Amino acid sequence: MSIKPIYDITSFTTLDYPNLLAAIFWFQKCNMRCQYCYNPQIVFGEGKLSEEDAFAFLQKRKGLLDGVVFSGGEATLYNGLFDFAKKIKDMGFLIKLDTNGLLPNVIMGLVEQNLVDYISLDFKAMFDKFKSITQNNHFDLFENTLNYLIQMKIPFEIRTTIHVDMLNEKDVIKMIDYLWEKGYHKPYYLQNFLETDQNIGNIKAPTRLFDRNLLPQNGNIIWRNESAS
Repeated sequence: MSIKPIYDITSFTTLDYPNLLAAIFWFQKCNMRCQYCYNPQIVFGEGKLSEEDAFAFLQKRKGLLDGVVFSGGEATLYNGLFDFAKKIKDMGFLIKLDTNGLLPNVIMGLVEQNLVDYISLDFKAMFDKFKSITQNNHFDLFENTLNYLIQMKIPFEIRTTIHVDMLNEKDVIKMIDYLWEKGYHKPYYLQNFLETDQNIGNIKAPTRLFDRNLLPQNGNIIWRNESAS
């Protein structure tokens, strides 16, 4: 029986791969349990689609899509990711990886073998709140990935999800300062928590609005939610 690493496919997006038309492959499983994650069915569920299903889908999208986003869950957990990515690249598609950065060796391998073209790295929190938000205490692994990407020339971005009851303005200011000291001076994307029917922590909307006016005005901060306040 063929392995089914993909939970689902979003056939078309104009938002998830900067300036390109793409599909999203949602990989099953994750090594985090972020309280605000609205994809528990992907984190805890089983894959539904095989590599063959993915290739059949992409074969019909040649000339229509520019790229593929590996999202999840956490795509770097898939043992066959390198061969899978190479076949997709050979088909002429660009690849963007959404990752939590906890498997730096996998990410380094993808970059060094030219199997990924753009990376979106999730910055969950500083080390003091990292475990409470993600249920994982390996901030050091995220930091290894961050340090590596800053040194490399591959295009990448950093993004953070904001739920003000868990990550307040002081926390985000610390994160901004940390990134600046590390040498990351490119856009830092903030996105509000989205309240949905289900999330891993069964959390609700925050008790107050995040005050973006408290953040440094000279920082290169971009909000991806128009509802941000």
